[in-house]
Amino acid sequence: MVSIARLVRNLSATSWALRRVFDKPTLDAIVQAIEQSERTHGGEIRFAVEAGLSAWELMRGITPRERALQVFSELRVWDTEANNGVLIYVLWADHDVEIVADRGFNGRLTAEDWAAICHRMERLLGQKQYREAVLEGIRACGELIARHYPRADADELSNRPAIL
Repeated sequence: MVSIARLVRNLSATSWALRRVFDKPTLDAIVQAIEQSERTHGGEIRFAVEAGLSAWELMRGITPRERALQVFSELRVWDTEANNGVLIYVLWADHDVEIVADRGFNGRLTAEDWAAICHRMERLLGQKQYREAVLEGIRACGELIARHYPRADADELSNRPAIL
């Protein structure tokens, strides 16, 4: 059962408000951060942010993690030659961050490695340091990826943030 507070938060989160925070200069900074990061490793980073879940998704009990897995598939982050795509997903209404890494990272990194980045980002989001949260997440993901995919490769995924 979904809490009333979560229901209100998600249903009142608008794409208009989200676009005020993730304006053109911020989106451009995210693109630059991803491009800079990907010059240091062979992984692929994709960033997506969503204002809130629909009433239907909330009533079905969709968690931020489940939604992140759906977005990972919808954005085809899995579609890289080395299976080394990483999605950083933010559910704005809940200030929840989820990182989904492709199977190329299995056995190389733990869920705790990714969770540490999520927690840092969530803390910054809670402090209303939105741009800093995303840029820090991209930087930290890039450092983790570089340990396992140190060679830069072709840019296989879009670096443009997805606003859902």
